[in-house]
Amino acid sequence: MRQTPPHSVDIDAHADLAVSKPEFADTLSHLAATVCVASSGKGAESLGRTVTATFSLSANPPSIVISIKADSPLAALIAAEQGFSLAMLAEGQELIADAFAGKIEASKRYLVGVWADWPSGRQKLLGAAAALDCLLSATMQVGDHMLFVGTIVATETSSHADPLIWSRRRYLSLDRTRSLPAPPSNGHTTLHPTKPAA
Repeated sequence: MRQTPPHSVDIDAHADLAVSKPEFADTLSHLAATVCVASSGKGAESLGRTVTATFSLSANPPSIVISIKADSPLAALIAAEQGFSLAMLAEGQELIADAFAGKIEASKRYLVGVWADWPSGRQKLLGAAAALDCLLSATMQVGDHMLFVGTIVATETSSHADPLIWSRRRYLSLDRTRSLPAPPSNGHTTLHPTKPAA
């Protein structure tokens, strides 16, 4: 891949109007997300971190975005290695999430869980709900974080593992016993206004 400097986006234009950091943290704690571990490097040089700021970007080409603190060793390693892997944790892998969130020193994190290698040499977590290996295709600095766009070059999924969810500062599981009603077959929902209470 051709090396290009990362783009930078200035998000300070309305910083003086922004809510406080505690209000931000409390509000965003309601945003449920699959707990993931992002990794880069090979073998003993691997670094990883628990992340929930990740999202699907495009199906053409298949791409995903992860957000990593810009001044972190992991961000520097992803840029240097031009790639990253991502493990979407499964229920029961809370200890792995805790380890990579900083409860275990970086050099010992890969001792928690069962890890193998992708053909690229990057780390692959066995037993994850899903695992991806990505080549770096774009970077952008936004505030104090770096957004890394990865083109997905390999995947592995589990048909029996449910994702580990993080919401309201705790781990949650999917409730498979409760389903929401299916939308109409045409994909459009008809809204029926109700009479306001007197």
